[in-house]
Amino acid sequence: MAKILIIDDDVASCRTLQLHFRATHEVEIAHDAAAGMSAAESFGPNLIILDIRMPGRSGLEALPDFKTHFGQTPVIIITAFDDMDSTITAMQRGADDYITKPIDISEMDQAVERAINRRQSDVAGLQLVLEHQTSHRGYTMIGNSRPMKEVFKTIGLIARKPVTVHISGASGTGKELVARNLHRAGPTPDGPFVAINCAALVETLLESDMFGHEKGAFTGAISSQPGKFALAQDGTIFLDEVGELSPNIQAKLLRVLQEKEYLPVGGKESRQTNARIISACNANLKQLVADNRFREDLFYRLQVVNIPVPALKDRLEDLPSLISYLLGRINREFHKSVATISAEVMEAFYAYTWPGNVRELENLLMKAVAMCPGDTVTLDLLPPQLHKQVSSLAPVTDARLSLQDVERAHVLRVLQHTGWHRGCACEILGTSRPRLRRLINQYNLQEPGAASASEPEDP
Repeated sequence: MAKILIIDDDVASCRTLQLHFRATHEVEIAHDAAAGMSAAESFGPNLIILDIRMPGRSGLEALPDFKTHFGQTPVIIITAFDDMDSTITAMQRGADDYITKPIDISEMDQAVERAINRRQSDVAGLQLVLEHQTSHRGYTMIGNSRPMKEVFKTIGLIARKPVTVHISGASGTGKELVARNLHRAGPTPDGPFVAINCAALVETLLESDMFGHEKGAFTGAISSQPGKFALAQDGTIFLDEVGELSPNIQAKLLRVLQEKEYLPVGGKESRQTNARIISACNANLKQLVADNRFREDLFYRLQVVNIPVPALKDRLEDLPSLISYLLGRINREFHKSVATISAEVMEAFYAYTWPGNVRELENLLMKAVAMCPGDTVTLDLLPPQLHKQVSSLAPVTDARLSLQDVERAHVLRVLQHTGWHRGCACEILGTSRPRLRRLINQYNLQEPGAASASEPEDP
């Protein structure tokens, strides 16, 4: 049962809401801002419903004081005078919701439920220690999972060696971050890092962009211009989406790799380059070779070392640290202080397949922080496809089941929900890996396709 404080000079409106909510909540009423502040101090509400236009101070004028003194208490603004400016001002001053009169009870019930759920999530959610970016212009890579540790080890092994590197992985996994960290850990970290999106320009413009052109080489070439390879001298050139290169530019790139030289468009003399070449592609280059869309000799030249970047769904144990890091950056950009993720949101995150990978996670968090009225990301701030992930974790409600039956069913459901990813299951269940192993053995839970022998218990 939540405590609701209603502040409205309309006595009839106050009485109607009081009668409606008192069956399920404890309700107090006040008829002006000053009386409302006094009532809030003595009553300690979990939710405040505040009218805008009242005698004395208006709700909009009093709203900042309520947020200052009762910062964790959601505030729903109500008004009979609906206009754009009032709505914008109320939300900017910290209102959690905005409802116009005459009040639709169904709409009010939904707003109250959302606000109370957010309040409960502040207590029950995952409290994050926000990461701070202090160096390298935000090019830090986050992850403690085994796949990410392999990426870090490979960077450490080859960064200072003069080999070409190809970075493979799905869109949004952070391939350019790997390239930038190879450059940063390499022999010339102070040299330029020049990136080219090979899919962004038509062939004629891309060739000029990469290799430069001489005056008069084509219509509009009124002066000589250096290309990206010239700009990348003593540094690194990063060729993103290299699988999109035309056969003509593939041949010219092969010459750069073999001879360390290139010819500007319209030029007669070759230019030398000592730039390190790193390429990336979200397509399977080997398949492109098999389909005769990519030169086999260029494929082997580019892939002296290949670094596969794992998809987010394959490193879900990195979610808490990724979220902490991204929220720290987003909070600074948005001047917010969102530092809690509700338990339902974390369940949805662990169950989601993340087709857009880390980029999708970042964009989702940016939207959630922008729309968040408090300091907790709750399920209602997520897109619909994330809501579906939580429904399959609905609690067992059969009253005839024993406590052990309920525990076994819930552990099994969480394991199935996470694809038997024990790290993610531990996060959802709030338990340790040894404890989870004991539960699996105790209830004889079997992973599909796994050996029937039980895992040895940790001492």
